[in-house]
Amino acid sequence: MVLLAVTACLFPLLYLTLELPKRIINDAIGAQSDVIDVFGYQVPQLTYLWALCGGFLLAVLAHGLTKMRINTMKGVLAERMLRRFRYQLIARVLRFPQPYFERVSQGELVSMVTAESEPMGGLMGDAVSQPVLQAGQMLTILYFLFAQNVWFGLAAVALIPLQGWLIPLLQRQINQLNKKRIKQVRALASEIGESAAGASTLRVNGGWRYRMARVTDRLGHLYDIRFEIYQKKFFMKFLNNFITQLTPFFFYAVGGYLVLQGKVSLGALVAALAAYKDLASPWKELLAYYNQTQDMSLRWEVILERFAPPGMVDEALMSGEPDRDTRLKGDIALAGVNVRDADGNLVLEDLTATFPGGQMIGILAPSEEDRRALAEVLTREVLPSSGQLSLAGHDIRSLHQTVLAARMGLATSRPVLFQGSFGENVLMPLRLEPREECGDPLAQQKAIRAGNSPDPFGVDWVAPELAGFDHKDELRAWWLKLVDGIGSQTTLFRRGTELSFDALDHPRLAEALVGLRPKVHQALELAGFDGFVHFNAPDRYNPSLPVAENLLYATRREPITFEHLAEQEEFLETLRRIGLDRDLLGLAQEVVEMLRQIFGMDGTTHPLFQKLGLRAADYEATLSLVQKLSSHGAASLTPRELAQMMIVPFSISAEAIGPAFTEEMETRILSLRASHGRELLATLGDLFVPLDDARFAPGFTVLENAIFGRVSDMAGARGEDLRKLVGDVILEAGLGDWVVELIFDLPVSVGGQGLGASFAEPLAFCRATIKTPDILILDEALSSFDADTRAAMRENLRALLPDATVIFLQAEFVDPDSFDSFFELRHGRLRSERAEESTTSEDSAASADLSRKLRALESTALFSSLNRRQLRLLAFGARWYEAETDTTVFHKGDPATDGVYLILEGEAGLYQPTTASVAEGEKPSRGHQVVTVGPGALVGELGLIRKEPRALSLVAETPLTCLRIGEEEFLAVVENDAHTAFKLLQVVSGYVSS
Repeated sequence: MVLLAVTACLFPLLYLTLELPKRIINDAIGAQSDVIDVFGYQVPQLTYLWALCGGFLLAVLAHGLTKMRINTMKGVLAERMLRRFRYQLIARVLRFPQPYFERVSQGELVSMVTAESEPMGGLMGDAVSQPVLQAGQMLTILYFLFAQNVWFGLAAVALIPLQGWLIPLLQRQINQLNKKRIKQVRALASEIGESAAGASTLRVNGGWRYRMARVTDRLGHLYDIRFEIYQKKFFMKFLNNFITQLTPFFFYAVGGYLVLQGKVSLGALVAALAAYKDLASPWKELLAYYNQTQDMSLRWEVILERFAPPGMVDEALMSGEPDRDTRLKGDIALAGVNVRDADGNLVLEDLTATFPGGQMIGILAPSEEDRRALAEVLTREVLPSSGQLSLAGHDIRSLHQTVLAARMGLATSRPVLFQGSFGENVLMPLRLEPREECGDPLAQQKAIRAGNSPDPFGVDWVAPELAGFDHKDELRAWWLKLVDGIGSQTTLFRRGTELSFDALDHPRLAEALVGLRPKVHQALELAGFDGFVHFNAPDRYNPSLPVAENLLYATRREPITFEHLAEQEEFLETLRRIGLDRDLLGLAQEVVEMLRQIFGMDGTTHPLFQKLGLRAADYEATLSLVQKLSSHGAASLTPRELAQMMIVPFSISAEAIGPAFTEEMETRILSLRASHGRELLATLGDLFVPLDDARFAPGFTVLENAIFGRVSDMAGARGEDLRKLVGDVILEAGLGDWVVELIFDLPVSVGGQGLGASFAEPLAFCRATIKTPDILILDEALSSFDADTRAAMRENLRALLPDATVIFLQAEFVDPDSFDSFFELRHGRLRSERAEESTTSEDSAASADLSRKLRALESTALFSSLNRRQLRLLAFGARWYEAETDTTVFHKGDPATDGVYLILEGEAGLYQPTTASVAEGEKPSRGHQVVTVGPGALVGELGLIRKEPRALSLVAETPLTCLRIGEEEFLAVVENDAHTAFKLLQVVSGYVSS
């Protein structure tokens, strides 16, 4: 409303800018006397002229400022609405049902939220003000024209309907041609790609002339389309300009006649001409606004279609305040629960069971799809298509999402991790609401006005009481118990010893490591490992440290970048003054040349390069300076270029440089350390900290601080023994928990990239259990750990979470009797260990047959990992095959086009036929038996894969029941499912080994 009110204020000012020029010409300049009567006052003509001109200037200024204010308000409104729109889209993403993400790519959603919504922001700002502003300006100008003379007004509007019909008509034709042009450009791009990929083939086979003729034809079509576009576009512009200039023709002709007849003043005619020129702009803007709304309406429909899938979580269940006292301690009851996939096929069928509260429950589910579906339905990531599911007497459909998040935990072997730190990911369940007030009320007010969340970001969110604790220290202690309970403390401890930290954040650990150094040195000497360590000493060069750190005998507080070094002007000047720049530049030049020969220009992603510690951008920048350094010497480099080259010795150690770093260079650096080390260190401020055996070294890891040195790259396999020895000394000193706590600060990249399963799985487990949940679901959690560790974890969970209902979903169990309750989930159906599998009478004959095939395929190791859709396609194409004893299923030399045979019942032999003659009346010999195969065996796959005839004959030893899988169906699975292909490779390897 404020924007509309300001817009309305613009129209009187616009009218003044049109009226005042007429007054200036008629009443001031064209006055017949030197004195003019103005509202009863006698004003000299010149004074009146200056007054009108001043008024005109003020009107123009006010009009411009008002228009600027309107545009600013439109921009603010557009950004605020775009911010609201994007927030709502992202909020909807968080409510999507999990299966929907399997059909829609993340890239598509990201593109819609970012790029595709961007143009809509501008339209949101223009949605109300733009038509009002442009139509208002147009009506104001038309009113002014009609006020001068009715013929002026009619002349101004006479050709507008013609423009409104003709110009869009031509524009639509141009749009159609543009679509054709885009198709031709895409086809040309495809042909260019083909030509580039097959340039050698075209030359060898003499196809370049024909290819160029084809390109010429394509370019010709493109030329013709573009030529037609130019013709229509410029014809449209000609017509538009002609119609626009036709009206002034009438103004000049008819208006001039009226002026000569004395019916209209000259000032009115001039003002009318000026007003008409201003009329074209709002009319053009209105046409553009119409085209933009049509385009945005289509974009809006596409976005809404993607962001309104069926099965979204009800918004009311993710907003508002839930009942904090709701607990889920009790039985989990499933009654006739069915779950369907996106295609409408049953994934879980008629689940009816009760999981007793507070018990350890094992569910054997060989199919990964079954395990995932059950976990998703228990956590309400997927709603049942029919049936009822209650948690401790609460209907899962009505529970607030915050209650589920606080009282239920889920851990999988494939956790989703978010960028931040290890601790931030673990403590996610305890960050349900902010615990502090917003420190920036203005930012909060802006967020609320934009329809965003009022919750502040940069405040404390962790609530220990959600896990039953009063303080964060108790929460850390609980986390350490969980880590110890799952048997991953040793792994996390080893990783913790490789981390560096700030002594201000962990002062006790820093002090303890310094005090532990003599004991570590003694242990290394006794074990004979001291020769594999480069110790720090004021009179010794440490080859494992970067050259600059040896020169300064100091360690950096944080990684040194080119930007940091370029700011150290005094340090660079000192280097040049003492003449060390030439030596270091020569060293840097040799190193860069060596790296160029090894890694080239594009090998910076190689793990060996990344191990050097040199950033790819710095390497590329130094490559460009090497030529200048070779041609003109060190004196030719500017201070910034010198800093760029110096980043090499500040990043790479002598061990990494290799023979290029000579003993003479070591001796010279030690000499310069003694003579200029302190001076150079003083010029670098607080970027470096001096190395001292009695002080903590912030740039070193836990292990390196305990050693006060670094392990040599020459240690090889003994390096692991050395690290284990130092780790044992640290553990004996009681510092293990403090070191493991450093993992909380371990950086986690986007998607957890680079974080191995030995860290990702404990993280997922801790995230699920840190909140002391009432229900804990473990879907193949800690699958990378050995069986003994997982068994110990189950026992420890009984003590850690005595009242929780813990559900284990696994593909296999070694000791099912160790669980309080045990169930089996096969082929989408759940049964207890005493239940018998049955097929409901409601199944049709076709459905029952398909289910039987599915069970047969899923029971085999080769196909058990396939998802339900792939299994269903495979089962649909498979055919039953039965054979009596002594029946030959196929002979050696037969084509392998009939497919592969999956034996379900009975036994068969694979024979190498003999060429010996058979006496009359004797039974033909089967030949030499190579092997006997039984239930679960797949026969004939090698012939299909290699596309060769059968190598052996298959003969039934007993009555045989098989599934025959066609060639096309089998190869489609092998080519598209990596896990199945890997299992098949294992089978083939077994053939070779046997």
